[in-house]
Amino acid sequence: MIVVLVETDLSGAAVEVSRETVAFARSLAEAGGGVPIDAVVVGEPSAGLAEQLAAYGVRDVHALTGEAFDAFSGAAWAAGVLGVRAAKNAVVVMAAGTPRGNEVMAHVAARAGVAMAANVLSFSGLSPFTVTRQVVGGAALEEMELGQRPAVFTVAGHAVEATPAPTPGVGNVVVERPVVDPADLVARVVSTEEPEPDLSGSLKSAKVVVGAGRGAGSADGFADLLELTELLDGSLGVSRVVTSLGWRPHHEQVGQTGSRISPDLYIPCGISGAIQHWAGCSSAKAILAINTDAEAPMVTKATYAVIGDLHEVVPAINAEIRRRRAG
Repeated sequence: MIVVLVETDLSGAAVEVSRETVAFARSLAEAGGGVPIDAVVVGEPSAGLAEQLAAYGVRDVHALTGEAFDAFSGAAWAAGVLGVRAAKNAVVVMAAGTPRGNEVMAHVAARAGVAMAANVLSFSGLSPFTVTRQVVGGAALEEMELGQRPAVFTVAGHAVEATPAPTPGVGNVVVERPVVDPADLVARVVSTEEPEPDLSGSLKSAKVVVGAGRGAGSADGFADLLELTELLDGSLGVSRVVTSLGWRPHHEQVGQTGSRISPDLYIPCGISGAIQHWAGCSSAKAILAINTDAEAPMVTKATYAVIGDLHEVVPAINAEIRRRRAG
């Protein structure tokens, strides 16, 4: 049996990367002869969430409830997941490769005394169970054998598509009330703050992403880039140096420590293309790089490239789009 930790958004629905992880679990279950998949969620799930997970092939939805789960604690969540794993004798425990997913699975693996594989892209065999995962910020791939049970790992974002199951599961809700050791609550979230409004939409689901790097020049150098983003009905994504300098908020960052995106078109402007940034955008279907350096890594890897100053090229693109739409 397979247990998947599922994260939810503010509306109570499963986030896309968790739905992708369930789809990954489904392919693994099919390879193993059709073993069942159970989900673990935190808090009382809505009827909509249970139906959503059933559509992806989930049998039971185990809801971790109680004061210990009112706020995030990696150790407490891991204790709850391990309780479900023990009760169901699951041979695989997995989650999406998000900050929370990686933290919880690290706790799960440590307590179970097994290795953990992070950012898995695929599996190539069941005996022995071998996975391929991203390492060095996505610059290299590594094959890793998970010979111990349970096999514990996280799935890289966009490794598979979030597709519903051909045959839906039951989606039966099982309320769990785990007893959590006070020591597991030493490190936990004590307060949250609302992020700054995302003026350019959701990065992870955007079909077009306009990227901005150091070449923007300053915090005041984004007007043309934001206009292009609006004209293309896309999202703005930035490099780590942009957020480090305080020019744009962190939730817009693309890369190893930011969002991993897979748009139809990515337009990185003034971004050199360091390994860490490439790890977040390499799944883009097409890349149009705008850069003054013809030898920049992003330019050499791009589908198309324009060699020039973004402050000259982007306004020209904007003007042409407006001209064609007006005609």
